[in-house]
Amino acid sequence: MATDSDTSAELRTLDALMSAVDLIALNERAVRTSIGLVEQLTSADLSKPTPCADWTLHGLLTHMIAQHYGFAAASRGDADPIQWKLRALGTDPVASYRAAAEHVLAAFAEPGVLDRKVPLVEFSTDFQFSGAQAVSFHFIDYVVHSWDVARTLGLPVHFDDELLDAAFPVAEAVPGGEIRLAPGAAFGPVVPSSSADRLDRIVAMLGRSPEWPH
Repeated sequence: MATDSDTSAELRTLDALMSAVDLIALNERAVRTSIGLVEQLTSADLSKPTPCADWTLHGLLTHMIAQHYGFAAASRGDADPIQWKLRALGTDPVASYRAAAEHVLAAFAEPGVLDRKVPLVEFSTDFQFSGAQAVSFHFIDYVVHSWDVARTLGLPVHFDDELLDAAFPVAEAVPGGEIRLAPGAAFGPVVPSSSADRLDRIVAMLGRSPEWPH
């Protein structure tokens, strides 16, 4: 299991890597990809299983929406755990998802967000993260969740080389070990994969089988 000093070193490395890219723009591209995929679902799709263990598409969407609102609140310094609570999808799940996604994109577009101290209480209550670290966590989440939604719906998903170049080291920096076995862990243990496709390799590093559902 990673120690606090190990985690701090990983976060400093992540800060250095992310300083060389337009992280806000890359995150927006990942989120807008997720919006485009969610817009193609029907009510009948909500009961479908997803690559996320134990979650139907309904459960995955409620998680994604909660994360958007939680990250948005945290980026503004709000450390109240209630901001991360699950919300009902309502009668129009697509509209609910779109509203949440636009909300976090607006929050991250505020001046100076990458330089703020951000209380990500779902990750740690012991210290605050840099804004760049917080946005990088959200970024990799929505690269992977876009893939999750696409696989659930049987749709293709494509990210360009620039985005994958940035996403790969973030995926590599996600802590492994016992933390991934804990209930409610954001990512499962690494899945062995021989795929040369970088998106496949990213999702495998974060606990998904690139061959799902097979």
